[in-house]
Amino acid sequence: MAGSSGALHEDAEKLTPETIDRHRAIVSVMEELEAVDWYDQRVKATGDEDLRAILAHNRDEEKEHASMILEWLRRRDASFDEHLRTYLFSAGAITELEAKKDEAGHAGAARGDGSLGIGSLKGGAR
Repeated sequence: MAGSSGALHEDAEKLTPETIDRHRAIVSVMEELEAVDWYDQRVKATGDEDLRAILAHNRDEEKEHASMILEWLRRRDASFDEHLRTYLFSAGAITELEAKKDEAGHAGAARGDGSLGIGSLKGGAR
């Protein structure tokens, strides 16, 4: 892969095809987010309303592309999936979500049953 952002850091022959594809996806999402930033700056800078509308449309298309790649990554990486489920579409202070997650995990571990202490979802109480 050419370019500094696309360059592999290890010998491609030592990497699995899955690792190389994940690298391709990560580089692609980086490029999409960079394009979002570039378009957004152009939207803010131009005085031409027609050009602003076109650039805003293009910016939002790049957001769609980045989202699609993130979903591809999430489906293939359990740890990434877990983190996205913790932080995306959440409410409250983002930096406090990890502490709440850790507290819930420790509560389940303290009981030794691995549960979060919310009881059965089948209608009966534990």
